[in-house]
Amino acid sequence: MEGHGLAIQSERNGGTMRVSRFRHALIGMLSVLAIALLLPIEKSSAEVRIDITRGHLEPLPIAITEFFGSDRQSGETGVDIAKVISGNLERSGLFKPIEKGAFLQKPADPRVQPRYSDWRVINAQALVNGSVKLQPDGRLRVEFRLWDIFAEAQMTGSAYFTEPGNWRRVAHIISDEIYRRITGESGYFDTRIVYVAESGPLRRRVKRLAIMDQDGANIRYLTNGDALVLTPRFSPTAQEITYLSYFNNTPRVYLFNIESGRQELLGNFKGMTFAPRFTPDGQSVVMAFAERGNSDIWSMDLRTRASRRLTTHPAIDTSPSASPDSRFIVFNSDRGGSPQLYVMDIAGSNVRRISFGRGRYATPVWSPRGDLIAFTKQMRGEFYIGVIRPDGSGERLLTKSFLDEAPTWSPNGRVLMFFRQERSDAKGHGGKTRLFSVDLTGYNLREVVTPGDASDPAWSSLLQ
Repeated sequence: MEGHGLAIQSERNGGTMRVSRFRHALIGMLSVLAIALLLPIEKSSAEVRIDITRGHLEPLPIAITEFFGSDRQSGETGVDIAKVISGNLERSGLFKPIEKGAFLQKPADPRVQPRYSDWRVINAQALVNGSVKLQPDGRLRVEFRLWDIFAEAQMTGSAYFTEPGNWRRVAHIISDEIYRRITGESGYFDTRIVYVAESGPLRRRVKRLAIMDQDGANIRYLTNGDALVLTPRFSPTAQEITYLSYFNNTPRVYLFNIESGRQELLGNFKGMTFAPRFTPDGQSVVMAFAERGNSDIWSMDLRTRASRRLTTHPAIDTSPSASPDSRFIVFNSDRGGSPQLYVMDIAGSNVRRISFGRGRYATPVWSPRGDLIAFTKQMRGEFYIGVIRPDGSGERLLTKSFLDEAPTWSPNGRVLMFFRQERSDAKGHGGKTRLFSVDLTGYNLREVVTPGDASDPAWSSLLQ
């Protein structure tokens, strides 16, 4: 897949950041040059800022120029990089990229300070510009600067060296840096989504594992559709996936290595295993195991393959998800008479119910920040995606439709992705299934475009 696993070397504010698996040092003279060019220019203590904890906000007007190219090929790449950055920031709902037709100053070398008055005229509060240059060794040097227009100061800047085919990932990394600098929190653009790609009639669905960048680019299919696949989940390293597949009409949990394509059955359970998720350290998988009509939560150590039963109850316990600190597990159970959310210690003790609202709760997943748990709720013939605090307080419903299901968190814990299915008629027509995202305020609901129907998304951690 384009962009993953390739070396990216970065200069930033006089320092050096290594991204991915690059292991070579910077040339000393180039590092010194980066220090001189990328140090912030202090003009004012005031600074453009977005407080994303305040709920619904008006998006920040930001100008993103085409990156200046040293030749025709570099110029074309510079145009593409600017488009990806603009798309990422616009989809976040926090930024409003200004149409380039309004720009008074044309793309230029980012080492030259912008004409701030030209950007104030079009109400730009921040400016992103950059350059792309092909190096003698065949790599690209991509540089960017983020400017505060009203404070007349550079906020941040970096230069990246990479293979030409890896330009898209550089654009995602730059987007994350802009997001972090203006909001104060980490971004989520240099990530991937694994999901179930669906095709065919509703009653004879072909379901394949697929993976793509978070913006829908670089789609690759991981399985051929011969076996039904469901509920893929990333490991914290983003190199392995655990998922459910049917073998001889029996659901089993598998591990899949993205780079090698190696598939491995997880455990030798006699009954059915399903609803798998990695623990935050990536060393274990928690899942449900069903036998003789009963389902309980189990944990398996991936190093030793030793399994341990965590719940023992005649009710249906399923959909476990561990907290970021690996101290607790949230799961779904009907032990109270209807499907509700429960939290227990990581070893299976001290079980307590946390959901008490109307409706039926399912598919809980802990936020990577640890402050919230997302869930699916069914009530009065409709489905909702909601969030609740781990102590059961502060329940909020963010979406509502005929069928919304399977929330997954962005790595910064600010955005949720899920799948939505439309109604079908009596003949089985319709029923399209698509991926959507929504932020924690319940605003900025957007479709994540895929070539065909899609369900069961899972968001990776940051690749860098």
